[in-house]
Amino acid sequence: MAEIRLFDSHLHLTAPAFDEDREAVIGRARAAGVTELVSVASDPEDAREAIALATAHDRIWATAGLHPHEAKSFGPDLMADLEVLAQRREVVAIGETGLDYHYENAPRDQQRRCFRAQLELAERCSLPVVVHSRDADADTAALLSEFAGRVIGVLHCFTGGEALLGTGLDAGWYVSFGGIVTFKSFEGRAAVRRVPDDRLLIETDSPYLSPVPLRGRRNEPSHLVHTCRRVADMRDAFTEKIGEITRHNALALFGLS
Repeated sequence: MAEIRLFDSHLHLTAPAFDEDREAVIGRARAAGVTELVSVASDPEDAREAIALATAHDRIWATAGLHPHEAKSFGPDLMADLEVLAQRREVVAIGETGLDYHYENAPRDQQRRCFRAQLELAERCSLPVVVHSRDADADTAALLSEFAGRVIGVLHCFTGGEALLGTGLDAGWYVSFGGIVTFKSFEGRAAVRRVPDDRLLIETDSPYLSPVPLRGRRNEPSHLVHTCRRVADMRDAFTEKIGEITRHNALALFGLS
């Protein structure tokens, strides 16, 4: 495991949970073999902070987007702000966008308009999209199908059903799995096995969803090794092989060398 190289395709390095020791967190990630990170934004201000981090550190990149929890603030001015941010060289994707019908912090129709606008933005900017989908499989799948051939991206921290998984794969999308795969309650082994090697990603979504055996603690990118190991077990593969293919896939999705 000492020689493994991993790419954390989705974390929130700007989160307040990292304010006291962010540089140490980055250092521990490097020491654990997590060589690349994408800090995913929830709103334009978060994107600016992520861009600043990416500017200050090699092999860290940012996204620009509006999380479905924040869709109530969606409007033309905000989208114009995101479009400017999307031009920054540090920005490698649009998002985190999508639909969340579990918490419903914003009305569903507003979430759908916000999601569609960011898919359109990604198309204009030729950037991939980072998608959050919770209890919204049918509407997420419908928008992925509508934009098939126009936009690609990743279904992050995937826990959806077979229909959404199939729609995403048919549309050329990537699928990412996080620490949830280590939980006893996880029922998605078939999904983990179904994703082709060239569409598979892993992530921490830190500081959230710390994997077993670290549940109950703040998650951080160095913990990605546990998720990688569990995905490898589910796919009857070597951990190093899963690390290699998921890193290669993340570099390809985000257009990185």
